[in-house]
Amino acid sequence: MPLTVIKFSSEDCGLCHKMSFYDQKVAEELGLQFIDVKMQDTAMYRKYRQILLAQYPDKSEMGWPTYIICDSPEEEFQIVGEVKGGHPKGEFRNRLQAVVDSTGVSQN
Repeated sequence: MPLTVIKFSSEDCGLCHKMSFYDQKVAEELGLQFIDVKMQDTAMYRKYRQILLAQYPDKSEMGWPTYIICDSPEEEFQIVGEVKGGHPKGEFRNRLQAVVDSTGVSQN
């Protein structure tokens, strides 16, 4: 089962919007599932809120956007890493790749 990247962002966050031009594409190129959760989308947020709160119980330390990489988000999820904030495409790819590499799980 491939790891999943869950992007927590806000509709009024310019950086989040800018990253949306390539974040999903980069994640999929690395063999990862991608789920986009906008905080304003209450149904979607409610579905994945427990993953965000496991990492940021009071949300104070989270960045915009925050990408949480986890295993089995629909079940007994396990967070394996994260990428916080905005990054150029290459840097974002490197940071995601580093999280994948740190798990020792092959995505192919």
